Amino acid sequence: MYGGIYGFSRAIYRGLAHEIMEDPHAAGSCTNHERVLRACEATVERLVTDRRYFARPARTLFRDIRAYFPVSSQLRVLRSIECFVVSVDEFLRSLPENGLDANGNPLRCPASTRKGTPCQRMPLPRNGYCPSHQHLAESAEPSTPSAESAELSTPLAA
Repeated sequence: MYGGIYGFSRAIYRGLAHEIMEDPHAAGSCTNHERVLRACEATVERLVTDRRYFARPARTLFRDIRAYFPVSSQLRVLRSIECFVVSVDEFLRSLPENGLDANGNPLRCPASTRKGTPCQRMPLPRNGYCPSHQHLAESAEPSTPSAESAELSTPLAA
Protein backbone atom coordinates (compact mmCIF):
# COMPACT_ATOMS: atom_id res chain seq x y z
CA MET A 1 0.00 0.00 0.00
CA TYR A 2 1.15 3.58 -0.70
CA GLY A 3 3.07 5.15 2.23
CA GLY A 4 0.56 7.89 3.09
CA ILE A 5 -2.38 5.54 2.76
CA TYR A 6 -0.68 2.93 4.95
CA GLY A 7 -0.41 5.63 7.62
CA PHE A 8 -4.16 6.22 7.54
CA SER A 9 -5.03 2.61 8.32
CA ARG A 10 -2.48 2.56 11.14
CA ALA A 11 -3.87 5.85 12.50
CA ILE A 12 -7.39 4.41 12.59
CA TYR A 13 -6.09 1.38 14.45
CA ARG A 14 -4.03 3.43 16.92
CA GLY A 15 -7.05 5.63 17.62
CA LEU A 16 -9.11 2.57 18.54
CA ALA A 17 -6.53 0.17 20.00
CA HIS A 18 -6.89 1.22 23.64
CA GLU A 19 -10.56 0.20 23.68
CA ILE A 20 -10.28 -3.22 22.02
CA MET A 21 -11.36 -6.11 24.25
CA GLU A 22 -9.18 -9.19 24.26
CA ASP A 23 -10.85 -12.56 24.47
CA PRO A 24 -8.91 -14.64 27.00
CA HIS A 25 -10.60 -17.85 25.81
CA ALA A 26 -9.85 -17.31 22.12
CA ALA A 27 -8.11 -20.24 20.54
CA GLY A 28 -5.97 -19.52 17.53
CA SER A 29 -3.19 -17.21 16.56
CA CYS A 30 -5.22 -14.14 15.56
CA THR A 31 -5.97 -11.65 18.34
CA ASN A 32 -8.72 -9.05 18.31
CA HIS A 33 -6.07 -6.34 17.81
CA GLU A 34 -4.89 -8.08 14.64
CA ARG A 35 -8.47 -8.45 13.39
CA VAL A 36 -9.16 -4.74 13.90
CA LEU A 37 -5.91 -3.77 12.18
CA ARG A 38 -6.67 -6.01 9.19
CA ALA A 39 -10.19 -4.58 8.90
CA CYS A 40 -8.80 -1.02 8.98
CA GLU A 41 -6.25 -1.87 6.29
CA ALA A 42 -8.88 -3.54 4.11
CA THR A 43 -11.21 -0.54 4.39
CA VAL A 44 -8.51 1.96 3.49
CA GLU A 45 -7.31 -0.24 0.62
CA ARG A 46 -10.84 -0.42 -0.75
CA LEU A 47 -11.21 3.36 -0.43
CA VAL A 48 -8.07 3.73 -2.52
CA THR A 49 -8.96 1.20 -5.19
CA ASP A 50 -12.76 1.32 -5.32
CA ARG A 51 -13.91 4.59 -3.74
CA ARG A 52 -16.62 5.22 -6.32
CA TYR A 53 -18.44 2.00 -5.43
CA PHE A 54 -17.78 2.00 -1.67
CA ALA A 55 -20.88 3.84 -0.49
CA ARG A 56 -20.52 3.76 3.31
CA PRO A 57 -16.95 2.88 4.30
CA ALA A 58 -17.27 4.07 7.92
CA ARG A 59 -20.40 2.02 8.49
CA THR A 60 -18.84 -1.03 6.85
CA LEU A 61 -15.69 -0.83 8.97
CA PHE A 62 -17.71 -0.30 12.14
CA ARG A 63 -19.91 -3.29 11.34
CA ASP A 64 -16.80 -5.42 10.79
CA ILE A 65 -15.10 -4.51 14.09
CA ARG A 66 -17.84 -3.57 16.55
CA ALA A 67 -17.76 -7.00 18.20
CA TYR A 68 -14.25 -6.27 19.50
CA PHE A 69 -15.34 -3.26 21.59
CA PRO A 70 -17.47 -2.96 24.71
CA VAL A 71 -20.99 -1.67 24.16
CA SER A 72 -20.24 1.42 26.27
CA SER A 73 -17.59 2.62 23.81
CA GLN A 74 -19.20 1.75 20.48
CA LEU A 75 -20.59 5.23 19.79
CA ARG A 76 -17.14 6.71 20.42
CA VAL A 77 -15.60 4.09 18.10
CA LEU A 78 -18.11 4.89 15.34
CA ARG A 79 -17.46 8.64 15.59
CA SER A 80 -13.71 8.07 15.52
CA ILE A 81 -14.00 5.87 12.42
CA GLU A 82 -16.17 8.47 10.69
CA CYS A 83 -13.57 11.20 11.34
CA PHE A 84 -10.73 9.07 10.02
CA VAL A 85 -12.66 8.02 6.90
CA VAL A 86 -13.41 11.67 6.12
CA SER A 87 -9.67 12.40 6.41
CA VAL A 88 -8.79 9.55 4.05
CA ASP A 89 -11.42 10.69 1.55
CA GLU A 90 -10.16 14.29 1.65
CA PHE A 91 -6.61 13.09 1.09
CA LEU A 92 -7.65 10.96 -1.88
CA ARG A 93 -9.59 13.84 -3.41
CA SER A 94 -6.54 16.08 -3.09
CA LEU A 95 -4.33 13.76 -5.15
CA PRO A 96 -3.53 15.19 -8.55
CA GLU A 97 -5.17 13.67 -11.59
CA ASN A 98 -1.94 12.33 -13.07
CA GLY A 99 -3.14 8.97 -14.32
CA LEU A 100 -1.97 7.09 -11.22
CA ASP A 101 -3.96 5.84 -8.26
CA ALA A 102 -2.87 6.34 -4.65
CA ASN A 103 -0.76 3.18 -4.83
CA GLY A 104 1.16 4.52 -7.84
CA ASN A 105 -0.48 2.10 -10.30
CA PRO A 106 -1.70 3.40 -13.65
CA LEU A 107 -5.44 4.04 -13.80
CA ARG A 108 -7.36 1.80 -16.18
CA CYS A 109 -10.87 1.89 -17.51
CA PRO A 110 -12.94 -0.83 -15.75
CA ALA A 111 -14.64 -1.92 -18.99
CA SER A 112 -13.70 -4.81 -21.25
CA THR A 113 -12.99 -4.71 -24.96
CA ARG A 114 -15.02 -6.63 -27.54
CA LYS A 115 -12.46 -9.43 -27.34
CA GLY A 116 -13.03 -9.69 -23.58
CA THR A 117 -9.68 -8.27 -22.52
CA PRO A 118 -9.51 -5.41 -19.98
CA CYS A 119 -9.52 -1.94 -21.52
CA GLN A 120 -6.07 -0.36 -21.30
CA ARG A 121 -7.10 3.27 -21.79
CA MET A 122 -6.88 5.89 -19.07
CA PRO A 123 -10.28 6.79 -17.61
CA LEU A 124 -11.70 10.28 -17.36
CA PRO A 125 -11.78 11.73 -13.83
CA ARG A 126 -15.51 12.45 -13.80
CA ASN A 127 -16.71 8.84 -13.90
CA GLY A 128 -13.80 6.43 -14.23
CA TYR A 129 -14.45 5.28 -17.81
CA CYS A 130 -12.41 6.07 -20.92
CA PRO A 131 -14.01 8.07 -23.77
CA SER A 132 -14.83 4.86 -25.66
CA HIS A 133 -16.81 3.44 -22.74
CA GLN A 134 -18.69 6.54 -21.57
CA HIS A 135 -21.96 4.88 -22.48
CA LEU A 136 -21.38 2.34 -19.69
CA ALA A 137 -21.04 5.07 -17.08
CA GLU A 138 -24.10 6.88 -18.38
CA SER A 139 -26.22 3.73 -18.26
CA ALA A 140 -25.16 3.08 -14.65
CA GLU A 141 -26.08 6.58 -13.45
CA PRO A 142 -29.68 7.71 -13.03
CA SER A 143 -30.63 9.87 -15.97
CA THR A 144 -31.55 13.49 -15.40
CA PRO A 145 -33.35 15.54 -18.01
CA SER A 146 -31.07 18.00 -19.70
CA ALA A 147 -31.91 21.64 -20.23
CA GLU A 148 -32.33 20.96 -23.93
CA SER A 149 -34.97 18.30 -23.44
CA ALA A 150 -36.75 20.46 -20.86
CA GLU A 151 -36.98 23.27 -23.42
CA LEU A 152 -38.38 20.92 -26.06
CA SER A 153 -41.05 19.57 -23.75
CA THR A 154 -42.43 22.97 -22.75
CA PRO A 155 -45.37 24.17 -24.87
CA LEU A 156 -44.72 27.13 -27.10
CA ALA A 157 -46.64 30.32 -26.43
CA ALA A 158 -48.83 31.44 -29.31
